[in-house]
Amino acid sequence: MTALAKPGRMSLPALSRHLRVLEQARLIDRRRDGRVHAIRARPAGLKAVQEWIAQCAAGWEFSFNTLDELLKKEQRKEPTA
Repeated sequence: MTALAKPGRMSLPALSRHLRVLEQARLIDRRRDGRVHAIRARPAGLKAVQEWIAQCAAGWEFSFNTLDELLKKEQRKEPTA
């Protein structure tokens, strides 16, 4: 874990807490062999996050398109000076 903490200047207890959260979220796998921790990413764990972001993006796209149409309609209503 020292190798992970050093580049980011993070304390070992802080890194351990972060890794625990990632492990609980099933985004990493951690195998301990004595004092050595083997950590690997679980990209499949991000699939649910990617799906949620895609749903949010679709909703935002719809909202922005609706707002754009409303603004264009309001501009057409304004009298020209």
